[in-house]
This record gives sequence, C-alpha cells and structure tokens, in this order.
Amino acid sequence: MKNKGLHVRISERRLNKLRLYAEAKEKTMTQLIEDWIDRLPLPEGMEAFVPPASRLSSPSSATRNLGTSRRSS
Repeated sequence: MKNKGLHVRISERRLNKLRLYAEAKEKTMTQLIEDWIDRLPLPEGMEAFVPPASRLSSPSSATRNLGTSRRSS
C-alpha cells in the first residue's frame, strides 16, 4: 500500500496537546490518528469501498510534525 500525506490545520494548543499525549503514550502522532480513524464507523453501504483492516494497517512513520502551520493560530 502506498502511504499518503495529510495536512491538518489545528490550533497550537491542540497540536501541543496531541504531542504531549503521544509522548505520554509512547506513540507517534501518526499512530494516534491512524488508531482514531480505524475506530470510525463506516457509513451504511460504504463497506465495499474500504479494504479489509489487515490491508489498512501499515508501519507507522515516526512523523511528529503533523499539523504544523506556516501561520500562527
């Protein structure tokens, strides 16, 4: 599976909260976001468009700079 990027604009407060939580849980921010996405229920009738969970999981990158923005919030 080819990895894709995601850029998210969030407040500095939320970014810092995510960083602290990731550090406390010894996970990357990417791992936390992937775990949250995997827990989302699929809308009815959409199951055919998403591959099985075994193909969704991939080695998480150690990216800790998700959500950084060039503008201050």
